Amino acid sequence: MGTLVLALALLATAVLAEAAEWQTVRPGVSGQNDVRTQFGAPTRIASQKVEGYDSPQWVYEGAQAPRGMVRVVVDFGMLTPQGYRVDVVRLMTLEPRPGIFTRKTVTEGWGEPDASDVEGDKKVLRYRSGLFVYFDKEGWVAERMYFTPPQPTKP
Repeated sequence: MGTLVLALALLATAVLAEAAEWQTVRPGVSGQNDVRTQFGAPTRIASQKVEGYDSPQWVYEGAQAPRGMVRVVVDFGMLTPQGYRVDVVRLMTLEPRPGIFTRKTVTEGWGEPDASDVEGDKKVLRYRSGLFVYFDKEGWVAERMYFTPPQPTKP
């Protein structure tokens, strides 16, 4: 599931549509300074290789997680037409506390999805703006939200 979202995020680098955002962080646009301004210093910083590039990952959890969240993970590093930019947000993953984001809250905040389906036992809302929301089996409580750059429209 995470690999699919990462692959979609990397494919979307050439799309010029407006990205979905949470707080003031917008994948493909926001940088490390924007994230630090919004959330403060991360709980921990890791580094991973993505398509051969060193890509930082900031994790906010425990007392440092934003209000209502169990954990927020921000992955940086995007290949752009101008080259690789290590400081640009590629993917932001939210793990909200139960009940913080319901299906109604999501559709009121980001509108009706462009697609919805089921992956395993999870109901998923997909937005071309780059938001993917995975709900519980009943499709009511958001368990994980992925913010990526805008997704390409299928031909």
